[in-house]
Amino acid sequence: MKSLWLILSNPRYFAPAWVFASLNILFGTWAIYIPEVKEDLQIDKATLGIAIFFLSLGVFTVFPVASRIINRLGVGKATWIGVLLICATAVLPMLAPSFITLALGLYLFGATNGFTDISMNTLVTEIEKEDRQNFMSASHGFFSLGGVLAGLGSFMIPVFDNRVLHMAIAIALVLVVNLMFHRQYRHILAAPIEKEPFSFRNFKPLLLLGLFSFVVMGSEGAIVDWSGLFLKEVSLAPEAIWGAGFLGFQVMMTLGRFLGDAISARIGSVKIVTLGAGLAIIGYLLVLSTHMYLAISGFALTGLGFSVIVPELFRIGGNVKGVESSQGVAFIAGTGYSGFLVGPVILGFVAEHISLNFTFITLLACSILVFLATFILRARNKRKRSSSV
Repeated sequence: MKSLWLILSNPRYFAPAWVFASLNILFGTWAIYIPEVKEDLQIDKATLGIAIFFLSLGVFTVFPVASRIINRLGVGKATWIGVLLICATAVLPMLAPSFITLALGLYLFGATNGFTDISMNTLVTEIEKEDRQNFMSASHGFFSLGGVLAGLGSFMIPVFDNRVLHMAIAIALVLVVNLMFHRQYRHILAAPIEKEPFSFRNFKPLLLLGLFSFVVMGSEGAIVDWSGLFLKEVSLAPEAIWGAGFLGFQVMMTLGRFLGDAISARIGSVKIVTLGAGLAIIGYLLVLSTHMYLAISGFALTGLGFSVIVPELFRIGGNVKGVESSQGVAFIAGTGYSGFLVGPVILGFVAEHISLNFTFITLLACSILVFLATFILRARNKRKRSSSV
């Protein structure tokens, strides 16, 4: 909790952390309206999966150029521009009158999300280096906190009865707070490093981390996109709690990330990934029970399991020797969002042609693979330590 107090007590750390929250406030507000958008446009699950694919495609296509733009603008200025862009594009999917305009709106929203994601993670990496203070996990906790705020907003759906108005209020909240604090980071530039020519050897340490990022971020995206439909169509939950699975996931994700720095320091990075994957497996088993309250509990437990994995990956990715921090972060983000790119399409077709239940069986299998892979990683680390003695 030390890193949480650091953020809450110092505007220098609160300012970038609020950018994390901002991203998920807007993304989460879109997510809670997915069932309504699906019904209004009269599209099936497979078509919805294709639309969500365009959101992921927007995220993914910005990665090859993001680090170059960030380095040219300066990481602080790039982060502020990213905030303005997500505020400008967040309302587009809510206004879409057709599948084509929905896909286009999601593509633009996804591209601005991807740029802001890389910028803000690089910004925190640079501040950590400069101040020798770790607050990456807690910053991701603020990302989850943004999801909690968006999830709480789901209970206001019957009150607003207007998704465009709801998103406009979320945008106003994000914009006002960022206007108050953006001067704390706008001036920050990435620390110069000794540049080396591209070498596979430099990126080799990132490959397994990228695989973990692919599975975990893909699973996070699946829960965001499909938990509401699962509760509605499989668990037969009433409309008032369609967002409860997303909310539970985000609450526990937030809690885990605020505690993550201390836990990681105590048990180590590999063990915390093993523990997280194990909790996710139990969570998915509860979801697959299909009982409404057990499923909600399962989404929450899965959030706790995944909570500390991705922040650890971003921190490591931003500190690889010979690789610029923005490039390392972009690599981890790129492999992670590849899960977002292919996951919604595949899971959408699986849900339509087999069952929505089977999509979560697939996610359970992926979590089991991550769990087993951590034991392979631990064995490798032991062999390295023994050979160096």
